[in-house]
Amino acid sequence: MTRAQLEHIVRAAGSITDESVILVLGSQSILGAFPAVPPPLDVSREADVCPLHAPEKADLISGAIGEVSLFDSTFGYYAHGLPPESCPLPSGWQERLIPFQNDNTRGVTALCLHPLDLACSKLVAGREKDVVFVAAMLAHRLIETRDLENQIGFLPNADQRKRAGQIFAVVRSKDPGERD
Repeated sequence: MTRAQLEHIVRAAGSITDESVILVLGSQSILGAFPAVPPPLDVSREADVCPLHAPEKADLISGAIGEVSLFDSTFGYYAHGLPPESCPLPSGWQERLIPFQNDNTRGVTALCLHPLDLACSKLVAGREKDVVFVAAMLAHRLIETRDLENQIGFLPNADQRKRAGQIFAVVRSKDPGERD
């Protein structure tokens, strides 16, 4: 997904929900901090989004512009309405959100996860695609190893911290170069 495609989703989600602030969760939130990302960080066709002030409207997004919708078949990408409590995020993530708004969002503001918060969420999820994603973030120096190690400590519970630490060890075992 490109930044322009994410802007389109943000604009559409705002229109569908009649909300002016859309939270971007999941992998495509990387486009808030880095408007152009290298492969494989750009391969997803899906953006997880939620109206910040009306998370109960997330299902409206999935229904209107979600997978297998007319929007998806027309544009080749889609949105998944996802409330923030679905993502394990480090304490204080709300204060680190990265906003953007431009002509393409038509007045709707996107709030994207900070890359370190995104990486922590990916580590807790721990799927193979998440391991690849975090490894690519590190390889392209979008985040640093030491910073991510520190951020894992801010996950809200011990099980999440343990899981993230275990998956981070897997990520690091796949990385031949060590970065700090």
